[in-house]
Amino acid sequence: MGESYNVRFEPVGIDIEVNEDETVLNAAFRQGVMLMHGCKEGQCSACKSFLLDGDVDLDKYSTFALPDFEEAEGWTLLCRAHPMTDLEVELINYDEEILRSGLPLQTVQTRVEAVEELTHDIRRVELALESPNELVFHPGQYVDVRIPGEGDHHRSFSMANLPSDGKVELMIKLYPDGHFSGLLADGTITPGQELAITGPYGTFTLRESSQRPIVMIGGGAGMAPILSLLRQLEKEENARPATFYYGARTTDDLFALEELERLATVLPGFEFVPALSADEPGEGWTGETGMITDVVERREPELAEVDAYVCGPPPMVEAAMGLLSAKGVPDNRIYYDKFTTTAEPEETNAR
Repeated sequence: MGESYNVRFEPVGIDIEVNEDETVLNAAFRQGVMLMHGCKEGQCSACKSFLLDGDVDLDKYSTFALPDFEEAEGWTLLCRAHPMTDLEVELINYDEEILRSGLPLQTVQTRVEAVEELTHDIRRVELALESPNELVFHPGQYVDVRIPGEGDHHRSFSMANLPSDGKVELMIKLYPDGHFSGLLADGTITPGQELAITGPYGTFTLRESSQRPIVMIGGGAGMAPILSLLRQLEKEENARPATFYYGARTTDDLFALEELERLATVLPGFEFVPALSADEPGEGWTGETGMITDVVERREPELAEVDAYVCGPPPMVEAAMGLLSAKGVPDNRIYYDKFTTTAEPEETNAR
């Protein structure tokens, strides 16, 4: 183990110890400080911060995330930065409530209990926690799942369940060349398979201090963390009004409908609004049609006083964020999680 340095985050006044062999972001995770982050691989710039004092050594990163001129000015990516001295870092993108509610990382050995077909391209995977037999996390967070036979390579998947039930429930979209989902598609991963997971990661969590109405927008496997948040509202008997807009192509792409119908009976003010975008969405469909953002725009004339949660594939997330901003939702009340695909080789957080 190499030299250890102190890193101070401003303007929040939090100090952590970081070994030169680890990145600042990983050290923060290890000590339960939940910094804003995205890909964790130097691609997305979500963890971009400014060095007020000290020097860092950067692992390989994308200059789209950190252009050379910004790096020269003192900007850095915390997911790539190894301290060479004590550091003082100015956080630009942060949520102090989430920052201080972080949980230390755990690596847990699990065993696949069940693989269930939810749609033609989404699978539900239930993992039994074995060693240790508990994973502490906030609803809406995700874990890294190590890919069998590929060393430390992993893929990240959000949890649909609540903590403290001895399992992890994942909803995974299949991709033809997916490094992990391909193993599900070809039957390599079946009940009995041992998998190592590490987490929790992510800031897609309910802001407990807020009582504003909630608008949720999801698509594909983005169902998982939103379902976790809804289950949290049920468990806490939280009466905040919430509307969940879910976009799919056809009726065959809808799932978890029984659970959502049940939640609508027990959560006051909760409404589930699915919308189908195909020209022929399915026989007998009488619900909303069109792109999910168009549906939200039609149904929600005023959104300035809501908290928004958006989760799914990047094009949908980006379109939803643009709509929400245009309708007056402040950027700091739009919480999002983009599910990238394994077809993008520079990314390792594909869902």
